[in-house]
Amino acid sequence: MAQLYFRYSSTNAGKSIEIIKIAHNYEEQGKEVLIFVPREEEHTQIGKVKSKIGLTKEALTFDRDTKIREIIQSYEKKLYCVLIDEGHFLTQAQVLDLTQIVDYMDIPVIVYGLKNDFRNELFEGSKALLLYADKIEEIKTICWFCNKKATMVLRIIDGKAVYVGEQIYTGGDENYIPVCRKCYGNPNLERDKDDDLY
Repeated sequence: MAQLYFRYSSTNAGKSIEIIKIAHNYEEQGKEVLIFVPREEEHTQIGKVKSKIGLTKEALTFDRDTKIREIIQSYEKKLYCVLIDEGHFLTQAQVLDLTQIVDYMDIPVIVYGLKNDFRNELFEGSKALLLYADKIEEIKTICWFCNKKATMVLRIIDGKAVYVGEQIYTGGDENYIPVCRKCYGNPNLERDKDDDLY
């Protein structure tokens, strides 16, 4: 029986590489999968899942207006799995669409994403996934500054920790690091001031 999975973590935990791996496993058996990633440019229908270690895979794109269920319903081949990267950018309505894909089309949906933003607030998509997913799984990674488990995301701009501002920042992934609760409130930025991150 198909289920809706939400696999969450802090940043830099290998979520995108997991999607590429799962897609490869299905496709090696001749089973069709669809991958969705957030749309980076207006009117772009094809994007890529990009792992930080350099592997990429072609994917369909979504924004807040994308009707994912309609795309799945109109797909001409039998689908065995739907994979979504950066699912925290989904809307609640899109998450409810995913439950319909699972419940009425019997297609498993696996969503990877962040749980909370740099302000420690839930994303709309993450909140809905925490409510509606059949299985919620944490992908662990370690804190940038110590050896504890990272549970939060720290935004760094011009070498300084930032705790307020818009949820989405156009600066890119290089402005975010995984941190534990203790280091979130008291990051040791001096240790890494010569890093490429800053």
